[in-house]
Amino acid sequence: MTTAPRPREDGTSPRPIKRGAKVAEALAQEIVHEIVSRKLPPGTLLSSEAQMLEDYGVGRGSLREALRILEVHGLITMKPGRNGGPMVIEVRTRDYGRMSTLFFHLGGVTFRELMDARLVMEPMMARLAAERRGQELVGKLADPEATHVEDDSTYFHATSDFHKGVAAMSGNSVLNLLSASLEDIFRDQVSGILSPADERRDVLAVHAAIADAIANGRADDAEKLMREHMQQYADWVQTRHPNLLDTVVDWR
Repeated sequence: MTTAPRPREDGTSPRPIKRGAKVAEALAQEIVHEIVSRKLPPGTLLSSEAQMLEDYGVGRGSLREALRILEVHGLITMKPGRNGGPMVIEVRTRDYGRMSTLFFHLGGVTFRELMDARLVMEPMMARLAAERRGQELVGKLADPEATHVEDDSTYFHATSDFHKGVAAMSGNSVLNLLSASLEDIFRDQVSGILSPADERRDVLAVHAAIADAIANGRADDAEKLMREHMQQYADWVQTRHPNLLDTVVDWR
């Protein structure tokens, strides 16, 4: 059984919401469809609760549950105040990664497996970026000599931005999402485990070498350098924090 949706002011109509035990999920899917099909940018306020109830022909409880589903998944936020309501926000790889940690936690996935996955993914992403001769990192990398590597926060963001930048240059949105989310998960849960201060300039220099290989289309070099770079970090974690690798990833 379905409801007959009412046309909006712009002449478009929501698709009918199927009645059943999962009305809220169906409604959440429809709201996402509307956001995508109408290309609503971050910061856009969705219709008021009263308008949505009228548009979709559902109960208040189902609507609020649907909005809560979207909020939990990082797709909207509830803007407070008189002129507030559900607002579209920018979707981040971190939100996808947070959802993934639930399944990792339930499945008993360890940090060793997470590291192994990154050892597979990141060299491949560097190769794909080089095959595209990606120029996005040129001029944007942290200068190994000028960066205050002694400051953990500065170093953390410099290295994180580099790995996400390489993933973004792969040309494949699915691989980018997977690779960047693994980076987010690892760094969120082991953010205090950074390379020793006396090795950080060398790490940034390696990043520069990988970026150069990517920009000049040297796919073999980019893949090799990234694999060696990731393996070196994995070996360091194994030596300095061996107990961590067999720890199960937490749901966060």
